[in-house]
Amino acid sequence: MKKRYTILFFLAIVSAFSFINANAANTFKKIVVAADGSGDFKTIQAAINSLPDSSVSANTIFIKKGTYREKLFVSKHNIIFEGEDRATTIITQDIARDEWRCDHKDDWGVATININGNDITLKNLTIANDYGFNYLQDRIVDCASDTATHKKTISKNGHQMALRTMQATRLKAINCHFRAYAGDTVSPWNTNDGMFYFKDCKMEGGVDFYCPRGWAWAEDCTFFANTGPASIWHDGSNNQDFKTILKNCKFDGYNGFLLGRYHREAQFFLVDCNFSANMADKPIYRVPTTNTINWGERIYYYNCHRSGGNDFAWYANNLPAGVNVNHIVVSWLFKDRWNPLEN
Repeated sequence: MKKRYTILFFLAIVSAFSFINANAANTFKKIVVAADGSGDFKTIQAAINSLPDSSVSANTIFIKKGTYREKLFVSKHNIIFEGEDRATTIITQDIARDEWRCDHKDDWGVATININGNDITLKNLTIANDYGFNYLQDRIVDCASDTATHKKTISKNGHQMALRTMQATRLKAINCHFRAYAGDTVSPWNTNDGMFYFKDCKMEGGVDFYCPRGWAWAEDCTFFANTGPASIWHDGSNNQDFKTILKNCKFDGYNGFLLGRYHREAQFFLVDCNFSANMADKPIYRVPTTNTINWGERIYYYNCHRSGGNDFAWYANNLPAGVNVNHIVVSWLFKDRWNPLEN
């Protein structure tokens, strides 16, 4: 009998250790990245590669001050990227999308940070694609995708993405600076179930430099247009409920900058926003294409004003019937799909 109890006790101990090992990947982990070698890794990508593909609890990659000249690929899930200081924790590359697509079939790799994982948080970081700031003259490059001449002219005004998601959802960015000279700086794209949340962020670029697809929330953010015929853009294809909400945001740019445009189904809500005197007197507009727009023009404003000049009539209050400004909160946008204020 004593031997039997001993065996049972031994089996219980083995079972307990097996349970602990099986759940080790689901425990919180914090990794420190420091370019000077004082952390766990010297590069951010090495830290990403060290993590499991997914975990129940979010793993944190803490990035010390410094300039990290890396192109990041994030296919893993549930990761917090936290910088030590937004102004001095900088991830940067020089990438012209037109040049990248000469030899690649899609946009995977076109941005400074490329994300195909869910539940990703970015905090206290500058993420920059500085191509247009560093390459001031046109360049002619070999281009396999050009069937006529196999050459392509690359301009400083072409698309330059700092952030590009593929099929990622539940992406959150807090106190980040997304920087590029020209278009598509912040490109969270997913027209199946894309959910994106931006708070206290600064975004700058050219045409459509904030261009989410799906459900998107931006609050207390600032936008600066360096160039281009539009600052913000939205793609609400595949779901009539998709919308982009910009609340208490500020818009500035070159003299005569334009607020926004769309090519596909779109739905804009701008609430308590402020426009600089530099903004042109031109509403968010539809670009003529062959795309069919089934749900009509859905561009809504509430309590938006222009500093240093008279307000324009086109952003007068016009919320849709049945929608009160008090309804326009994070939970109204995402409903039961996601609560970025909690997770």
